[in-house]
Amino acid sequence: MIVAVLLGVLVLVVGGCACVFWAERGGPRWARVVATVTLTASELVRASGKKRRRGLNPNSQGDE
Repeated sequence: MIVAVLLGVLVLVVGGCACVFWAERGGPRWARVVATVTLTASELVRASGKKRRRGLNPNSQGDE
């Protein structure tokens, strides 16, 4: 069951990346919409990772 879920996530990621690539080259409107959703989701994941890293060591100033 876990393999099927991971395979589904992989298919969605690869499809989203393909839509980003296609939309950059003037693809159809639906590809541009999927590309926008993919890029927005990646920004949310990146921002959540930054917040999580900051939360691990709140006393660190980053210069050490």
